[in-house]
Amino acid sequence: MRNHPAERVLCGPPPAPARAGHSVAQIDTPALLVDLDALQRNMDAVHGRILAAGLRIRAHGKAHKCPPIALLQIAGGAHGICCQKLGEAEVFASWGIHDVLVTNQLVGEAKAERAARLAGRVRLAVCADDPAQVEALAAAAARHGTCIEVLVELEVGQGRCGVAGPDAAVSLARLIAGHGPALRFGGLHAYRGSAQHLREPAARQKAVEEACARVREAVAALTAAGLPCDTITGGGTGSYAYELASGLYTEVQPGSYVLMDVDYAANQPEPGAATLAHALQGLCTVISAQEGRAVLDGGLKAFAVDSGLPRVLAPGWKVASVSDEHTVLVPDPAAPETPQPLAVGQRLRVLPGHCDPTVNLHDWLVAIRGEQVEAVWPVAARGALF
Repeated sequence: MRNHPAERVLCGPPPAPARAGHSVAQIDTPALLVDLDALQRNMDAVHGRILAAGLRIRAHGKAHKCPPIALLQIAGGAHGICCQKLGEAEVFASWGIHDVLVTNQLVGEAKAERAARLAGRVRLAVCADDPAQVEALAAAAARHGTCIEVLVELEVGQGRCGVAGPDAAVSLARLIAGHGPALRFGGLHAYRGSAQHLREPAARQKAVEEACARVREAVAALTAAGLPCDTITGGGTGSYAYELASGLYTEVQPGSYVLMDVDYAANQPEPGAATLAHALQGLCTVISAQEGRAVLDGGLKAFAVDSGLPRVLAPGWKVASVSDEHTVLVPDPAAPETPQPLAVGQRLRVLPGHCDPTVNLHDWLVAIRGEQVEAVWPVAARGALF
């Protein structure tokens, strides 16, 4: 007996909101759109600047969790990608991406075993800030006959992971190097994440300069100990220009630049920098329209609000609140335009406040060019939490 169509949907993978060849008007909502022209402009601007400075681009896949975007970044000059979770690395590797850095610490035998197996398929690098992490990775890689590159994570003012200073960096690097050929000391991971969303360029520059002072001390100590740093990696969309200018970093890790969001757009760009476009946009439908109020069909399960509310692209309207499945719009008294009435069934674009966790809420990204759907991409590393 044939299954009811609804049963097939429930038992199979979530359906895509559109397919290639559809018009934007045919996309089911709520959905996440990627404007391909905007993405390409963003990539050209950032990649061009990094490559002109002679550094490598290691695009951060945690922003989009989408292998087709990572492949575009590599085709556009990225040396490889980085991610935050081993599960993400495994997904990207399964799509043919062969140079991956996990910018995080891997703890426990299960993760060490998975890393050792993955290192047999790709060039894999990970971060460490404790001997226990190193010992577990070395034992697993030795069992599997593979080699994992390990970067010492240096605390550079982020107040998160990382060894405290030059002496600790030298001690951990020696331990890594002593476990050859199972492990290889690759250099330093030095990420000042708190610099990314400082609004004033001068404040971002100062934060990166403070980080660089710590990195220089560590590099000098490592070099004196006979442990040269082949790689010094860090930076992000908000600060990469200052890592480029330092003459210290060998590669940078921008991630959100290809998509952008409301929070990053609030940064004041440094003079002469290209303005990055909002390639990532939500598409929602008005499902209720009352006097002075309208409601969209996407809420907290469609948009992350950790960095603030999303912004609706409807002149004179603003987002008042977001609940599980609804976004409520009201007239914006600060807007110069008089809001035009919204009608049930009307489609509106919405700019996410924070792209990374917003993408992680969706199974698909709908890649559009103009008003046409060009591709539908799986967010294949969605939910790769371990």
